[in-house]
Amino acid sequence: QVQLVESGGGLVQPGGSLRLSCAASRFSFGARTMRWHRQAPGTERELVAMIPNNGNPTYADSVKGRFTISRDNAKNTVYLQMNSLKPEDTAVYYCNCLYNAQNLWGQGTQVTVSS
Repeated sequence: QVQLVESGGGLVQPGGSLRLSCAASRFSFGARTMRWHRQAPGTERELVAMIPNNGNPTYADSVKGRFTISRDNAKNTVYLQMNSLKPEDTAVYYCNCLYNAQNLWGQGTQVTVSS
């Protein structure tokens, strides 16, 4: 079955960095726009960053200047480089795209920013 598989989460101190990866299984990214979302306990899932196949990425105001989204279509992988992490970045991070006109989600990867 088609799926998205995230990896790279973990525990990091404030000010630290992490790089998340999301790989597509059994399908190709193609021209799809790829997105990273996050959800902290007790909150709604929010869009963090998105990258079209051809075009500029966009970011939530809360992560601008700290996070960078990128994609490698040859590897069917999208990345989220997170720098200068803050405790409020703690959440489960999900990648997402449309597949057959429906939202396809990965299982999520936990990011915890704490000293």
